[in-house]
Amino acid sequence: MRPLPRHEGLVVPLWRPNVDTDQIIPKQFLKRIERSGFGQFLFYDWRFREDGSPNPEFILNDPRFAGASILVAGPNFGSGSSREHAPWALEDYGFRVIIAPSFADIFYQNCLKNGLLPLRVPYDLAERMARRAERGDYRLTVDVENLVVTDAEGLRFPFDLDPFTQETLVKGLDDIARTLAKEDLIRAYEARHG
Repeated sequence: MRPLPRHEGLVVPLWRPNVDTDQIIPKQFLKRIERSGFGQFLFYDWRFREDGSPNPEFILNDPRFAGASILVAGPNFGSGSSREHAPWALEDYGFRVIIAPSFADIFYQNCLKNGLLPLRVPYDLAERMARRAERGDYRLTVDVENLVVTDAEGLRFPFDLDPFTQETLVKGLDDIARTLAKEDLIRAYEARHG
C-alpha cells in the first residue's frame, strides 16, 4: 500500500447519487486474479460507447480532468455488492481520495484497507466542492497527518479518522505489513513455544 500522509490533486466531480460497485467496475471485468489493471475498466459502461469508443459526454473523458486524483461524488457512493475490485479500480486509475456525503459501509472499509481515503463530508460541502470542480481546474489538499482539507479559495475543514486508520494511511500499512512489523516479537514467541 502506498503511504498517504498528504495529497494535493485535481478534483473531478461525479455528482450522482447511489453509484454502485457494478457501475464502478462492471462484473465482466472481475476475472483478473491480481489487484492491478482494473483502472482501465473503471466506470466502463459510462466511459465507453457500445462500439468501445470513448463517450465524450462522460466526465472522465473530458481532457480538463486528465490526471485527476480526487473524486467528489454524490451520496451513497459504493453501494451494491461488496466487491473489493471497486477500490482497486479507483486506485489503479489514479484516485487517492474519494469525497462524498455518504458511502456504503463495506465499500468504505475496502477503500481504507487498500490505501484509498473515503472522506465523508456534509452534503452541502460536497456539493459546493463538486460545483467548483466543474470548472476543471479545482484542486484540494488533503492532509491526513493533520486531518484537514484545504483549497486555494479559503476552504478549510477538519475531518476525523481513528488513530489506527490514520496511521495505516499515513504509513501505507496493510494488514500484512502491520504483522511483519512485529516479526521480532513473533520469532521470539515461536522460539519460546516451539
